[in-house]
Amino acid sequence: MSDQIETASQDMPESNAAAPTSAAPAAGDTDTAPKSEYQVLARKYRPKTFEELIGHGPMVKTLSNALESGRLAHAFVLTGVRGIGKTTTARIIARALNCIGPDGKGGATIEPCGVCEHCRAIAEDRHVDVLEMDAASRTGVDDIRELIEGVRYRPTSARYKIYIIDEVHMLSKSAFNALLKTLEEPPEHVKFIFATTEIRKIPITVLSRCQRFDLRRVQTDELAAHYTRIAGLEKAEIEEEAVALIARAADGSVRDGMSLLDQAISHGAGKVTTQQVRDMLGLSDRSRIFDLFDFTMKGEINEALELLSAQYALGGDPAVMLQDMLDLTHWLTRVKLSPDAANDPGVSQIERERGKEIAAKLAMPQLTRAWQMLLKGLEETRIAPSPIQAAEMILIRLAYAAEMPSPGDLIKKLRQDMANGGAGAPQGGGGGGNGGPGPRMQVVNGGGGAAAVAQRRPDPLGEPEQVEQVVYAKMPESFAEVAELLGKDRETTGIAMQVKNYMHLVKYEPGRIEFRPARGARSDLSTQLIKAMNTLTGHRWLVSVSEREEGAPTLKEQELEALEQRKADASQDPVVKAILDGLPNAKIVAVHLPPGQETSEGEEDESGSVYDDAFYLEGDDEL
Repeated sequence: MSDQIETASQDMPESNAAAPTSAAPAAGDTDTAPKSEYQVLARKYRPKTFEELIGHGPMVKTLSNALESGRLAHAFVLTGVRGIGKTTTARIIARALNCIGPDGKGGATIEPCGVCEHCRAIAEDRHVDVLEMDAASRTGVDDIRELIEGVRYRPTSARYKIYIIDEVHMLSKSAFNALLKTLEEPPEHVKFIFATTEIRKIPITVLSRCQRFDLRRVQTDELAAHYTRIAGLEKAEIEEEAVALIARAADGSVRDGMSLLDQAISHGAGKVTTQQVRDMLGLSDRSRIFDLFDFTMKGEINEALELLSAQYALGGDPAVMLQDMLDLTHWLTRVKLSPDAANDPGVSQIERERGKEIAAKLAMPQLTRAWQMLLKGLEETRIAPSPIQAAEMILIRLAYAAEMPSPGDLIKKLRQDMANGGAGAPQGGGGGGNGGPGPRMQVVNGGGGAAAVAQRRPDPLGEPEQVEQVVYAKMPESFAEVAELLGKDRETTGIAMQVKNYMHLVKYEPGRIEFRPARGARSDLSTQLIKAMNTLTGHRWLVSVSEREEGAPTLKEQELEALEQRKADASQDPVVKAILDGLPNAKIVAVHLPPGQETSEGEEDESGSVYDDAFYLEGDDEL
């Protein structure tokens, strides 16, 4: 790969030299000719072949097999995060499809030569048959119509006329519609290559006509190795940990990391140290993050706050420090589950030693609780008026919660105390220390957690404490049974009315409800329903609100519809019809089947009517 990068860097001056000049310099101007402008590393070392791409092996293999077998798609869509290489890959595909080889007799190849007329023209963005369009600035249907008009004409000199549309998701709906027919049946000499960071915004009708390639984030170790080679070519000295910091900050984006490397080399005047990169990125010393996390989890809050203030004074960003603690919590959890993770070659010595030490002292519930609190606290810090104050409050909260036992441990301790006859219960004024009856304890287990509810009741017989076993309701098999179950409990009748009148059911299965709220529904309906069903059934329920599906009619609407249907059926009965004919102003207001008829619908009695004495009429007429 280093040889390929050297070749890429050596090709650039040749291409610049080959560019046409508008006029020769006048005599005497040689010494004052301007020097060539500095080219940033992201452009200088931009890959020119598939071999120079890093992290995209599956896509290269697919294209290679397609070229060899002649199964080449007419449209491609490349998706991925910014700086991952979408536009670069599109240009390499254009070169591969139009390359004619050094001798001018070659065909489409996965290894473009880079020296033929077409390869050089595409690399220099001057090929008339390879057209790039920025959909972010040209979003309208008129721009697409102009593109479609050019599709009819054959390429001027290349094998294919190639249209590269960057940020294609920015096109308007009408522009996409105008492109559909041409995209489905383009001429054989046309290829489309789309690039986007928002694949979900592209209509499915467009995606179904393209071959899709997902360019995934490049792994941190691959990025670090790539940046090390680039630094070597630039004659820059860079510490190994400094490269790892840059690769981590790049977050899978090659271009972002190249920009950071360029900045670090300039900042250090060719010699890049770890501390320089930390200062540039606003990061705290890694060892200090371990100390900060250790102090907090041990409850030594004064030491933790002093360390946080010291790092803040040195330029550390409170949100970044909490992010580092969040990353550390995740890594310690992995070490806790799999100790071999600490022996990974990419892990520094301090992370390996301190990580094993801290992970051994913390229980899994402490780590998972720390993750949740830091995750929520990170969001609070980013929106707080004073980030440092928010970070301090989060550390205080975490320090006081670190030593708290988990709900499961509390229940175990409670049951042990009760099994031992209350030996573990506090004596004195709080309980039955004076010989009086102690509190009766009810243990409630609601699936998502456990709660102990103490109720003081007189016990004149002096019987020992007993645990009341909670009996949960059977899981409802249908949404109607949910409303029925809620209606039976006095404390949930209000929720039952909301469920019946204001919920349009989208999807139901025991333990899961998806609905669309009707106008007039409570804003916290889903939350209240979850709490009620968790309590009644003892299982964890998931209730979500749908924004797209209309859902079924509410249960109240279904009841009214069923009543109207019964009225319509009753009005067709011979006896009822005769009565209605005799009383023109009468109308049916209710229908009730006799007890014997409720299970034998459609069976007539001796009078020939199943509605005899089973309906009510309302009107001015007299019978």
